Amino acid sequence: MRSFPAILALLAACLSASAQTVLPPLSPQCEAPGADISTNAPLPHLTKRLEEGGKVRILAIGSSSTYGIGASSRRKTYPDQLRGILETSLQGTEAVITNRGVSGEVAQTTADRLRTEVALEKPDVVLWQLGTNDALSRVPPQDFERTVVSTLEWLKNANIDVVLVGLQYTPQFARDQNYFAIREALRRAAAAENVLYVRRYDAMQFIARNNPSSPELMTNDGLHMNDMGYQCMAEHIAHAVIANLFIRKKDLPKGEMGKGETAKPAETPGK
Repeated sequence: MRSFPAILALLAACLSASAQTVLPPLSPQCEAPGADISTNAPLPHLTKRLEEGGKVRILAIGSSSTYGIGASSRRKTYPDQLRGILETSLQGTEAVITNRGVSGEVAQTTADRLRTEVALEKPDVVLWQLGTNDALSRVPPQDFERTVVSTLEWLKNANIDVVLVGLQYTPQFARDQNYFAIREALRRAAAAENVLYVRRYDAMQFIARNNPSSPELMTNDGLHMNDMGYQCMAEHIAHAVIANLFIRKKDLPKGEMGKGETAKPAETPGK
């Protein structure tokens, strides 16, 4: 089994040929362009932990998409599936992922809860899935953005990397102005704080529009994910994390995979 430094050297050698070759493979039903999967941002504390060896502690927090409403079993939730992908990709590394999802929760409630969870779990990385309930609850976008930014600053000051996992795509809210406004607020917060942002809406929308033969990713209620949806969610988050462990924005030519969120123009609702 290769050590992490050996894996890092191998990946660095491969990057000059093709960034895609070093990333966890996407299932055909989950395929989407890299720019639709995530933005690019460093993960310094996770990188340091991997260099030091030992367990990587990840706290997955958020609402129903984290808890796993719609999954047929706990093993089908995205955190459980993500753990297996990361351990396969980072050979020799044990990933401990704690699932602290609470169905129906808005960002402010999660932000309040995070302080206790961080103290208990002492994570290297926080995966924060958010936005959908704020949009549906009509939380003012400026209040949502302020909550996200202040919480990101607190986590960064605590030396914890953050991955923001955005709203899911669902046709029934594709033209909803508040849904769009919360997405934009989340985009701005991630860009302002330079944290990794998983563009779940964009990736799911791409799959829905470009792969009509792909299995449905949502349950019959049109809002919660099913097993396949959680599989794609786990694959996309793993893809984003691995890419940003070994690919830095400053190392990429302009226009290559991993470009920042500002490089992609904002969409209009329903587009």
